Amino acid sequence: MAEVNQTEVYVYEKVLILLSCALSFFGSLLIICTYAIWLDLRTKPRKLLVYLSVADLLSALSYSYGVWRDFETDSVDCITQGAISTFANTSSFFWTVAIAIYLYIFIVRSSQRQADNLVLYFHLISWGVPFAITVAAISLQKIGYDASEVSVGWCWVNIQAEDHVLWMLLTGKIWEFIAYVTLPILYILIKIHIRKAHAALAEYRPILTSSPASHSLSSTADRKLTIIPIIFILLRVWSTVRFLLLLTGSPARQNPVLVTLHVSAGLSVDCSRFRLVTPK
Repeated sequence: MAEVNQTEVYVYEKVLILLSCALSFFGSLLIICTYAIWLDLRTKPRKLLVYLSVADLLSALSYSYGVWRDFETDSVDCITQGAISTFANTSSFFWTVAIAIYLYIFIVRSSQRQADNLVLYFHLISWGVPFAITVAAISLQKIGYDASEVSVGWCWVNIQAEDHVLWMLLTGKIWEFIAYVTLPILYILIKIHIRKAHAALAEYRPILTSSPASHSLSSTADRKLTIIPIIFILLRVWSTVRFLLLLTGSPARQNPVLVTLHVSAGLSVDCSRFRLVTPK
């Protein structure tokens, strides 16, 4: 077996990861419980957000277990943890894009029926594709110890697999790149539509232009639609940077500052998401 060039994960980074996982876990749980308890919040977009939160909750649990175990080999629990995190993380990408597509069709196309009809396909794709990819990766023995080359302490794609870059793409990165492009485009189109609709309505009902409540709701929606893709990119970009550095063979991917940014970016992601989808 060839020697693995392992990225050192320091104690403070492990603490940050565990804190991040805890915040993500409780943030996901908060979204799920809020939907379950308050009937007036049970809208279709929030229901989709619950599915996304389930995926993020699984990710948080698997990542925290990986960091706590501090794997050094392709053990059974390393592979199990890697499989769960691969499935959950990939599913999270799909659900994030699915929510954006739903909102686009519902708001821009003004077709709730068409948007609702897509939900079944969202389930088939957002659960089915990650499951198929994960099963294929396990069957071909591609999941395992990755020496924290792109992750930070947990198992993912076996770094010693000859085609590990291909499987890193299939089990996450390619979907990440697609989301980077898709999310900003969809949310920009939604923002443009909302602004045009508000301007047109205000033209025929001038009272709206002097309504503080109307301005408040419009500006809040506009702000949230701006923040959603920005937050997604900021939370994911450091992992992407490390992956690109891996492709070039640059040792900078092991830089403690970059690794810390990778870790810190995940802090309170679901708490932020909860704030973005609540009106108050």
